[in-house]
Amino acid sequence: MNTLANASDWSDKRYLWLLSPAIPLIGLVSLVAFQQTGHSLWLALFPVVVHALIPVLDWLFGEDFSNPPESVVAQLDGDFFYRALLWLFIPFQFAGTIMGAWLAATHDLAWYEMIGLVMGVGGFNGIGIATAHELGHKKESLDRWLGKLTLAPSAYGHFYVEHNRGHHKRVATPEDPASSRLGEGFWRFLPRTVMGSLRSAWALERERLNRQGKSVWSLSNDNLQAWAMTLVLFGGLVAWLGPVVLPFLILQAVYGASLLEVVNYVEHYGLLRQKLPDGRYQRCEPEHSWNSNHIVGNILLYHLQRHSDHHAHPTRRYQALRHFDDAPQLPSGYALMITVAYFPPLWFALMNQRVVQHYKGDLSRANIHPAARAKIMAKYGRPGAQ
Repeated sequence: MNTLANASDWSDKRYLWLLSPAIPLIGLVSLVAFQQTGHSLWLALFPVVVHALIPVLDWLFGEDFSNPPESVVAQLDGDFFYRALLWLFIPFQFAGTIMGAWLAATHDLAWYEMIGLVMGVGGFNGIGIATAHELGHKKESLDRWLGKLTLAPSAYGHFYVEHNRGHHKRVATPEDPASSRLGEGFWRFLPRTVMGSLRSAWALERERLNRQGKSVWSLSNDNLQAWAMTLVLFGGLVAWLGPVVLPFLILQAVYGASLLEVVNYVEHYGLLRQKLPDGRYQRCEPEHSWNSNHIVGNILLYHLQRHSDHHAHPTRRYQALRHFDDAPQLPSGYALMITVAYFPPLWFALMNQRVVQHYKGDLSRANIHPAARAKIMAKYGRPGAQ
């Protein structure tokens, strides 16, 4: 039985949410500062903010387990202020992308400066997928189109299809390419999720369009629509700046997409929905997603870290997402967890025991990586392992 946290301690963080579009704005400021001063350290600002400053701020400001009372949820959902904050992310994101492309094409950058530029621009475009994620779940046509547009700089438009109609249906099962498995390191997970998600998105659109009597190559294909936005963006930048900008655009897109996938890796690691007697999987519950209530990360990621409630109630807007007491909790926010995930031995040391504890030692209930099953069972599957 899922239990909700107390609503009596909740307070509306209305104006704190103004910080949500700060991610691309910080990236844009760092690029302008580099162009004005020539100091290479400005290009390191964004990676330092994501991988060092935000984890420190998460630790300093702590967690918030309170939930909005149901009596205010309808008011929160209907408040245009929160919707506009999602839209505000987009102009900063595109301005930063264009500025980064101009720097890459017109400045003689050292190799380490190019790495910083790729990580900075690719970083806020990757985090922009969280904005696309929130927009893509909404019923309003404008929001859904803006969700596709936000995916254009990362060239990951098929996420719009795969996440909504693939991942949400198969989450926390062995069939889901975006659900990581116990004992599966991130670098093994990455090619599996990239190729699996791409194949799934194409198959889902082919099935949908065939039911309508249309070809998969129809202009109604959501994948093609989203990828076309990338082609227009990249094509326009190449026409303006020349082919020299293309390697930068590709590299930042690859890095940005990898940020999405490392977040996917963190969100469902080792968790498994059980099969019912009729062969179907049980309904997705908060226990099937790792949750984090760290305040700073949630403000900057539109409450993405309250992932348990999102999967259990995917149409609920970000400002109203809730904490569940029985949802598994990450030891820190996403910013630190994605950094740890890049180092599989460290990740396993931090997270494997938490999966075991979540299932009270019964690893028949966990989603285990087949290649690691023998090793996992030998270490954690012994009688009494807790």
